[in-house]
Amino acid sequence: MENTSKNREKNAPGKRADHICVGILAHVDAGKTTLAEGILYQTGQIRKLGRVDHKDAFLDTHAMEKERGITIFSKQAELTIGEKEVTLLDTPGHVDFSAEMERTLQVLDYAVLVISGSDGVQGHVETLWHLLKCYDIPTFLFVNKMDLEGTDREQLMGELKERLSDDCEDFMRDGEQADEEFCERISLHDETLLEEYLEGNMPGREDIAGLVKERKLFPCFFGSALKMEGVQQFLDGLDRYMEYPVYPREFGARVYKISRDSSGMRLTHLKVTGGTLKVKMRLDETSEDKAEQIRIYSGTGFQNVTEAGPGTICALIGPRTSYAGQGLGIEKQSEAPILEPVLTYRLQPQVDCDMHSLCLKLRQLEEEIPEMHIVWQEELSEIHIQIMGEVQMDILKALILERFGVPVSFGEGSIVYKETIAAPVEGVGHFEPLRHYAEVHLLLEPGERGEGLQFAAECSEDMLDVNWQRLILTHLEEKKHRGVLTGSEITDMKITLIAGRAHQKHTEGGDFRQATYRAVRQGLRKAESVLLEPVYEFRIEVPREQIGRVLADVQRMSGSFEPPVAEGDRMILTGSAPVICMRGYQTELLSFTGGRGRFFCTLKGYEPCHNQEEIVEKMGYDPEADTDNPTGSVFCAHGAGFTVSWDQVEDYMHVEGIRKREEAEEVSELEDRKHRVHTAMADEEELKAIFARTYGSGEKRTAWKRTVHSESSGTYRGEKKKKGKEYLLVDGYNIIFAWEDLKELAKENIEAARGKLMDVLCNYQGYRKMTLILVFDAYKVPGYTGEVQKYHNIYVVYTKEAETADQYIEKTVHEISKEHQVTVATSDGLEQIIIMGQGARRLSAQGLLREIKDTGKEMRLQHMDRPVSGKAYLSEIMPDDVLNSGE
Repeated sequence: MENTSKNREKNAPGKRADHICVGILAHVDAGKTTLAEGILYQTGQIRKLGRVDHKDAFLDTHAMEKERGITIFSKQAELTIGEKEVTLLDTPGHVDFSAEMERTLQVLDYAVLVISGSDGVQGHVETLWHLLKCYDIPTFLFVNKMDLEGTDREQLMGELKERLSDDCEDFMRDGEQADEEFCERISLHDETLLEEYLEGNMPGREDIAGLVKERKLFPCFFGSALKMEGVQQFLDGLDRYMEYPVYPREFGARVYKISRDSSGMRLTHLKVTGGTLKVKMRLDETSEDKAEQIRIYSGTGFQNVTEAGPGTICALIGPRTSYAGQGLGIEKQSEAPILEPVLTYRLQPQVDCDMHSLCLKLRQLEEEIPEMHIVWQEELSEIHIQIMGEVQMDILKALILERFGVPVSFGEGSIVYKETIAAPVEGVGHFEPLRHYAEVHLLLEPGERGEGLQFAAECSEDMLDVNWQRLILTHLEEKKHRGVLTGSEITDMKITLIAGRAHQKHTEGGDFRQATYRAVRQGLRKAESVLLEPVYEFRIEVPREQIGRVLADVQRMSGSFEPPVAEGDRMILTGSAPVICMRGYQTELLSFTGGRGRFFCTLKGYEPCHNQEEIVEKMGYDPEADTDNPTGSVFCAHGAGFTVSWDQVEDYMHVEGIRKREEAEEVSELEDRKHRVHTAMADEEELKAIFARTYGSGEKRTAWKRTVHSESSGTYRGEKKKKGKEYLLVDGYNIIFAWEDLKELAKENIEAARGKLMDVLCNYQGYRKMTLILVFDAYKVPGYTGEVQKYHNIYVVYTKEAETADQYIEKTVHEISKEHQVTVATSDGLEQIIIMGQGARRLSAQGLLREIKDTGKEMRLQHMDRPVSGKAYLSEIMPDDVLNSGE
């Protein structure tokens, strides 16, 4: 996941940004808001320092923020640091609002991570560090509360290096000797700087700024924001080592937040990542949204502007369809967020109201807090909401009452499960009620854990127009598809469009939506589904005598852990365990340790459920009863549509699925393998050179000369004709894929292509009177023992398991070529060399086709009394009954 600013800067020549966007992040109670107040005061943006406990902080403007003393919504402030114009984004620190914080990361050029000196690196701090790494954001660190007793700067610096990164460096220095030590430490972070340092050149400001920007160095500052200690030195460091990013000249923007102002107007918060945004400008080709107003906010106040240059953070009035993570212009849509809720609750209004109308109103809140994932369960008339934690639940209650006047409560929370599959499977969907038509074939494959859903198209444009393919991909992305075990959202899969069909007159866009949804569900019904549950990564600190109890608890909770580590009189245990098992454990830990235990946990991700069968039975989800997500398909017969269940639908499909194409694909794989050794048709001189290298010169080479077949004349030079029988061995699939008529037929139906070839060769043998053996590969069929069939006047051989057609032909040629005249029809260059070494004649696929065409002309002249066409096709040499047999 790349930071937008750094990604854009890699593009070709552009324009330097007007602003640097800096985000400030922290674990709750680290003093982040206090530091933000100090920065605003020191830079002259406010005249009086506000305080959280006094409820007058400049950026904590909402009533609930003042009441609780925490940041809930990200805020913006405009300021000047040194000579640099900076937009400061204050983000929530509480774990329950970490999704709001993550949305802000999309637009940052730099980040400031605030750490409490009295608490050190806590669990959520490590989560923040991981996110900063994922979004590739250059980071400065400010260790706060250094005025408190017991804080040790050197010890904290060691913890930062150990728990976060060895590239963290202390930038608080004083004196000439400290400067020299500092330059030496900085030089160790880059080989080029180290070489220059060893030659006597000290790293300069630009060198250090470059290391910071490339995340090779993380400057650390120490102080007390409350007492304004170290704040100015920290600001000097920001001014000295931050650089303006460069953006492309073409317009681009990234939406990171939706909110509403005090009058209820919808605001779209975005960062301009290229070009210039102007009032009345259309934002994107795919929508009619325009920027009716452009606002630059600072706290609760704002300034209207007519345009915003690159790097500007602004809020727009006008867009109605915008959403967090949306890319405008040249900007791409954001990837799925890393942090998601793991608990879902049933919303319970405390007064009589229309539940469906309330659900529609709540969609406004979902725009602003997209991680809520509001779900309306039609069959129960219930609203379910996903929530990060209890604090967010309280905030939502207040917001719903404030916005919509409805007091609500929440039922007991349940875990948010997800589903994936264990092995690849094909899913098919068909939608064909009267005057509608669409068919979709999807390949569902399991992905890496935590990867989410990936979509791709590998369908020929000859089969399905590219516009329909794009529409199918849109339908795959637009919905959260439900699994078939518990009805939970599917994840960690790659879904690839591999085939499809539209009707020239009857297909509409909605038809492909239906077919796509049904294809996903049908594939899931066929697949081996896996239930996933959320897992916490934990860190537990307890007195030594309590570690045995903790180890037993973690095992009881189906968790895993690393060996305990001793730190003084305490033991540290790290590991992971299912969220459902660890709920409430912090209270239990504090109870049996007398308040001396410490428990930190962060969401690690999703892993296979430890009690899948129990959960599936408990939830009782019936995929066939879920009428909003059907697994079957709709077909049309006699002017009316009818439904086919998921387990029978493949027999009705109009496009062949993977199973029916397996045989053709195996043949194609065999052809590819052969062609990697030698290209299909080698001319006589190429074969001569290859044969000489293979068999040498002298007698063997003379023997080769005696066996060269002159295809133009149909005679064989320099060899006395043998007295035995005449045999023709034909490599069946090689011929099918070398003749254009049969090759095209094979794409639709490989069995039909085989039948056509057999009929043509029967006709040919009946006139030429040799013994004709047609060989087909069956070497990939498990346990197949091989078979020889008599088809009219020719023999058809299907090879046994692990034996290819060319292996069978080589063996047969070796056995019969000494006594009989043997010709092999193939265009496999390697096989041609081998059979000539055995003393047989070779006939290329095109040579055989010419022989058959000539034979057909003779047959028609002698027996059918029909004029010969100027052009020769397979259809001209086949009897009418053969021609009509495929119709």
